[in-house]
Amino acid sequence: MPKENNIILGIDPGSNVMGFGVLDGNGKNPVYMDMGMLDLRKDGDHYKRISAIFNHTVKLIENYLPSELAIEAPFYGKNIQSMLKLGRAQGAAISAALTKDLPIYEYAPRKIKLAITGAGAASKEQVSNMLSRIFNITDMPASLDATDGLAVALCHFYSNNSVIKSSKSEGWKDFVRKNPDRIK
Repeated sequence: MPKENNIILGIDPGSNVMGFGVLDGNGKNPVYMDMGMLDLRKDGDHYKRISAIFNHTVKLIENYLPSELAIEAPFYGKNIQSMLKLGRAQGAAISAALTKDLPIYEYAPRKIKLAITGAGAASKEQVSNMLSRIFNITDMPASLDATDGLAVALCHFYSNNSVIKSSKSEGWKDFVRKNPDRIK
């Protein structure tokens, strides 16, 4: 049974910049609604940044009324302090969603890139370029954090789409044959 409202809010958390994207996933193909970023670099206080992430996420939820939140999982790096800050940023966005009773889905960066471009090691620019093509957006934002937020939302849409769940493709030719509607 299809959901009455299947708006997906995608978040790319960051302690310096948080990207977000919003999709209407009610039909067979997702419809682009919005994307943007919250620039936190002006505020040197890390705890104020965490508060800003929480408050901005709550505002996004109240504005778009999503049924689900998709968020990028922290990647494992060598800098422990950076990972801690990223985890706090992610926690702030997750906490905001929890206060609004939204289900939360996490996706690894490689899985997001793979879902959008077909390559888990794709660059942020490649992801942005592919999103521009998929949604026919001619004026893409300069911030790759914004496009990353949209990519998280689209990855979630694809992961709930039976085409992706059952994709036992034998390569690109097989994928194109099975998914003509996803090729532009």
